[in-house]
Amino acid sequence: MTIPAPRTRRDATENRAALLAAARVALNRDPDASLEAIAAEAGLSRRSVYGHFANRDELLRELVSTGARRVGDALRSIEHADPVVRLALVASAFWHEVAHIRLMTVFAVRGPLKQHTDDALRPMRDAVRATLEAGRDAGDVRSDIPVSRLARLAEDGLIAVLDESNRTPLGTAEGHRIAMLSMLSTIGFGWREANAFIDSHEELSLKESL
Repeated sequence: MTIPAPRTRRDATENRAALLAAARVALNRDPDASLEAIAAEAGLSRRSVYGHFANRDELLRELVSTGARRVGDALRSIEHADPVVRLALVASAFWHEVAHIRLMTVFAVRGPLKQHTDDALRPMRDAVRATLEAGRDAGDVRSDIPVSRLARLAEDGLIAVLDESNRTPLGTAEGHRIAMLSMLSTIGFGWREANAFIDSHEELSLKESL
């Protein structure tokens, strides 16, 4: 027979999860949201936060690191025989994973906690570079820019899509397509060629990517 965990332990676990969830919401509204604002979002007192996190920076480090690992794992697991299709799928998956927290995502990759994001995303970035290498070997990815730089430019392009969506909201379908167009443009496709490529691959349709 399974012995249930003590109520206090379950409460602590639930409160910690509630604080992290509240932080995602509060920081997506305002990257400078205080501990008081995050606690209020979670329906908890500011004092209760200190039972889980020593300060705001510690909470942010855990939030950014766990979120980046989740996104990285999701993107790294994408498989397709065609490396260009795989790169487009990575772009669309990135959009769908972070569109609801786009302001916080931009903060995570450009803000003071960038190192924690970089550490968590390293396996995914390694996978993207390997895919770019495979695409280059197949003659489908531009060869005039070093792969390491091309990978950074591709990622910057996806962050730019989030930036644009913060200024002027993008719908799900529009963001899905623009993210893929950004990736394909970066790796060497012209805009007509990129649109035709997306339309000719059923797996890149919105329904298939969700």
